[in-house]
Amino acid sequence: MRTKRPLREPVREAPGPTLKNYITPGGLQRLKDEHRFLVSRERPAVTQVVAWAAGNGDRSENADYLYGKRRLRQIDSRIRFLTKRIDAAEVVDPAAPRPAAAGTRVFFGATVTYADAAGQEHVVRIVGLDEVDLERRYISWMSPLARALMKSTAGDRVVLRAPTKTDHLEILDVEYMPIPIEPFREPPGAESAAVP
Repeated sequence: MRTKRPLREPVREAPGPTLKNYITPGGLQRLKDEHRFLVSRERPAVTQVVAWAAGNGDRSENADYLYGKRRLRQIDSRIRFLTKRIDAAEVVDPAAPRPAAAGTRVFFGATVTYADAAGQEHVVRIVGLDEVDLERRYISWMSPLARALMKSTAGDRVVLRAPTKTDHLEILDVEYMPIPIEPFREPPGAESAAVP
């Protein structure tokens, strides 16, 4: 006969160093607006639906109740994620004055014009992970392209090593200017839209 071992709490390791969340002022505002929306409007509206559905009896087959509970878990997960991203935010204003040497080199917030090996010109803006918008050519500072461009200046040639190819690029221009970020918009079909 085996003896039962006492239950032990799992050992949790101390969290490692957190990655800096470089972000523009507009990007941080968008995260804060989404957080505020979820906490003050969407979560209370879904909680109200769950409470109403719970009052309708058998919860095991109550679609409104089951969907509402799942939606609450999603909202809570997103709120935790946004809280961590906001807390780790290191705001960098691309339009802020820079020392002369730094104003000509590629760093976070730069608008970079470069030519690829075929001579075709491209313009990209280097932004935070939460601000990436490939249609507008906003790339993450962690992307292979941004890493290849970092610290270069107009006239430099750099090598882009991407998973599928290697490309030679020539830096044509480096500028620092405000980067417009799309504001947070309430998603269509949000539960809070149905509540008067």
